[in-house]
Amino acid sequence: MSTTVNYKRHRFPPEIITHAVWLYVRFNLSLREVEEMLLNRGVDVSYETIRRWAAKFAPQIARNLRRRQARPGDIWHLDEVVVTISGRKFWLWRAVDQNGLVLEEILQFRRDKRAAKRLLKALIKRFGLPKRIVTDKLRSYGAAKREVASGLEHRSHKGLNNRAENSHLPFRKRERCMQGFRSPGGLQRFVACHTAVRNRFSVPASRRSANATRYHRIEAFDAWKGAASI
Repeated sequence: MSTTVNYKRHRFPPEIITHAVWLYVRFNLSLREVEEMLLNRGVDVSYETIRRWAAKFAPQIARNLRRRQARPGDIWHLDEVVVTISGRKFWLWRAVDQNGLVLEEILQFRRDKRAAKRLLKALIKRFGLPKRIVTDKLRSYGAAKREVASGLEHRSHKGLNNRAENSHLPFRKRERCMQGFRSPGGLQRFVACHTAVRNRFSVPASRRSANATRYHRIEAFDAWKGAASI
């Protein structure tokens, strides 16, 4: 069940607040660009206020969207990408299903068996065992799989994991737009919101006709309004 979002003691109505939050987490826009777009519609609000709105409301809306998310597929693609924060290297571990739905993202200090094990445990706890997992040639996946779910089918091949590797592209575009992230916690909080919104609004390959795309977006907007309590 979704939790109601509380907009009390805010000068602007919920529709304006959630529209600003949606623009910021859905598209590759800076806070100042969102400020300019709102001003063009007659809404005079500073980029700092938009930042506070996003920090306050986006996490709750994202949680509500995830609760409304359909059950994912049974084939998981796992991959990791390096992220540099204040000169220090981190690894963003990601899991997607065969339809491109992002299941989990965890920022970790290492790229080893322990980190892969943490990702697998989080996925299995949340979704149960899949039919199989697909990874690249990193041996940490196989070692973690043997300890967490030894009987699980595991395919390890660079060419089979394009689904997970392609899912990094929207994050990379957003990272360039934001000129990097300032802290690991800030990155983890942002990708949780960004991914939940993108999962809902991205059109799956099975719905690429004009009418199907239009209906999908209408459904996505209805889900956003429900998650944002407006």
